[in-house]
Amino acid sequence: MNDSSLARAVADSAGQLLLRIQADGADGARGDHEANRLVLDMLRAARPDDPILSEESADDSARLASRRVWIVDPLDGTREFAEGRDDWAVHIALAIDGAPAVGAVALPRRGITLSSDAPPALAPAHTPPRMLVSRTRPSALCAAVSQSLSAETIGMGSAGAKAMAVVLGEAEIYLHSGGQHQWDNCAPVAVALAAGLHASRIDGSPLVYNQRGSSVPDLLICRPELAQQVLALVAHHEL
Repeated sequence: MNDSSLARAVADSAGQLLLRIQADGADGARGDHEANRLVLDMLRAARPDDPILSEESADDSARLASRRVWIVDPLDGTREFAEGRDDWAVHIALAIDGAPAVGAVALPRRGITLSSDAPPALAPAHTPPRMLVSRTRPSALCAAVSQSLSAETIGMGSAGAKAMAVVLGEAEIYLHSGGQHQWDNCAPVAVALAAGLHASRIDGSPLVYNQRGSSVPDLLICRPELAQQVLALVAHHEL
């Protein structure tokens, strides 16, 4: 099984497990724990020499010496999962030399898994653009940029759910400035880039993974034709 097929298989399996746990009415902690165990077991069995960086496991700095690192979030959107919502996701990514080389994002409640080896064709863009923001803590910067664009804002939970909404043509922009971690966006970025979208830090610099610190402070995923306009507005409103 190649890396892309493995990522998709792991995301699908974790998603099916989480659906069963959610149906039991369990809290997010059980989902985090059991999905993490399944993801680690599957990846270690298939790629025993590859280190894994997971939100739900202690970090091992030995990964920094490896060209290949799996970066995973077994349950992105724990709050939404616990509330019985559908805007949560499973993120499985492989970073090679710091680049998001392979990614799969499962949206189990929607019955969808999107992967970097078979992204959907981009749908026609909507005008005015639709912009995804945090459901619970949208930032002042996002509000200012959306106002400048006359964009419709859509609140949503998981970072993966928001990123995949852009991939699926349900929105044009996902802007985040409230802080994330590598596991929050490595898989979504891999899928978004494969689909032909723009993905970067909000200063336009590339996203680099398998860094010592897990923090990724900000993120922009958007239609490529909107990227320069959004980046310019971010720079203006950050002055």
